[in-house]
Amino acid sequence: MTGIDLEALLSQAANPRQRIASFALLCLGTIESLVSGALRASDAIRLQFHADNCRFVREHLSHGAADEVMSRGVQLPDLFDALPAEEAQQEYQRELAAMHSLCLKLIEDQEVAAA
Repeated sequence: MTGIDLEALLSQAANPRQRIASFALLCLGTIESLVSGALRASDAIRLQFHADNCRFVREHLSHGAADEVMSRGVQLPDLFDALPAEEAQQEYQRELAAMHSLCLKLIEDQEVAAA
């Protein structure tokens, strides 16, 4: 599985609002894949939450919620290293829910800004 290049993908967007909304929609797909078990946390790092994408989000999207989604995504595998299995799974689900909420907020914010 090759990684997603957010810079290449999102540079096609017509404006900053569209870039952020596209980012959020892509993240929602990744989060759903994590929730369903179709994607492992370590795969999500290689696919989307890698350093190049984190840097792009921080420097070019310049949105705190987008940066937080990336930061939480990067840390997902660490939960299983730092916590007992049951506690790690609970925290993993909480993190995914928080990321999901942040993405929905990003989309909502972009819709309000466009109105």
